[in-house]
Amino acid sequence: MKPSEISREWTFLSNHGHVLIHLSRYPDSRVRDIADTVGITERSAQAILADLEESGYVTISRVGRRNSYKVNPGLKFRHPSEAGKPISSLLKIFSKSE
Repeated sequence: MKPSEISREWTFLSNHGHVLIHLSRYPDSRVRDIADTVGITERSAQAILADLEESGYVTISRVGRRNSYKVNPGLKFRHPSEAGKPISSLLKIFSKSE
């Protein structure tokens, strides 16, 4: 197979970005729902949630038997080339109202 015939799948956003967007739209999602939507395992979703919580991008609260997630839209992007922009700029693009 020639290199031009190989289909490589890639996206513009990382799985962390996809999880963050999902949580901003659906804050009461189960880990299973997050994993299914993003296309990752539940274990990967849990690891990403831990990363996002540890970094302050997400606050996790227990509501009954489930978790509820609150995204902190005022935090800035982590990559140096976007570090001056708040993540709210990204979340706005994918808000449910559009």
